[in-house]
Amino acid sequence: MTLKSLDYFASLVRQDDSIPLFETALAIGQDVYPHLDFAAHQIEIDTIGFQLLKRIPADASHIQKLRMLNHLFFQEMGFAGNINNFFDADNSYVHRVMATRRGIPITLAVIYMELGQQIGLDMKGISFPGHFLMKLTVQSGEIVLDPINGSSLSREELEERIEPYMGMHSEYGELPLAAYLRAAHPREIVERILRNLKAIFMDSERWQRVLDVQQRLVILLPDDITERRDRGLAHAHLAEPHAALEDLEAYLSLRPDAADAPAIEEKMISLRAAIRRPN
Repeated sequence: MTLKSLDYFASLVRQDDSIPLFETALAIGQDVYPHLDFAAHQIEIDTIGFQLLKRIPADASHIQKLRMLNHLFFQEMGFAGNINNFFDADNSYVHRVMATRRGIPITLAVIYMELGQQIGLDMKGISFPGHFLMKLTVQSGEIVLDPINGSSLSREELEERIEPYMGMHSEYGELPLAAYLRAAHPREIVERILRNLKAIFMDSERWQRVLDVQQRLVILLPDDITERRDRGLAHAHLAEPHAALEDLEAYLSLRPDAADAPAIEEKMISLRAAIRRPN
């Protein structure tokens, strides 16, 4: 990762009301693919959208447009979930999903929603527990779609999907289904993509990759001090004690009574000792 790529990412997420979701999600791929060609991928998605738009009758309804988009995306182009390798990091990089036609729900949704916007469909993401969804508001109500295959989900199916999470998160039980179906802000969608990558890289202890993700999370969520903490811990794993201390000290200054404060203080003692230790 370069400082230039982080500066570019920061410029994309600076304003809440104007975050370009497709471009921002694409930018995440620069961590692993530093020579990613933004223009080529933007031209590709624009070309697909233009070709689809030419097929659509001028008087087509939203539902007709949705059916045509579904057919193109899933049948003609063959986009689908990467069920054989679901936890491959490439599933979270939009340009790789476009190349392989395989991804996870959230990246498939980013591409699908971008195409929807290009044909006049105001698609929204839904940060549903366990499985990202999409929705489109039409005259008769809301159509909720599964980005894996484009199927529309009934209320009963949605309630069935939410049920496993009610026991794990008791507060969920007090919320109506509609609370889970609110439109996700682009910042939330980018955050979820980054958290997916964070979990993958932490599980495999790829600390440089964790740090790359943390750099973006700190930019995306500047008020979330726990992301500073996690960036500091990534620096510590990479034997970068000065950078680690700076983040961990910032965390404890704001959260002196945090449950993990004793463990963080102990980590800081070892980091200071590492700095004093002669090479």
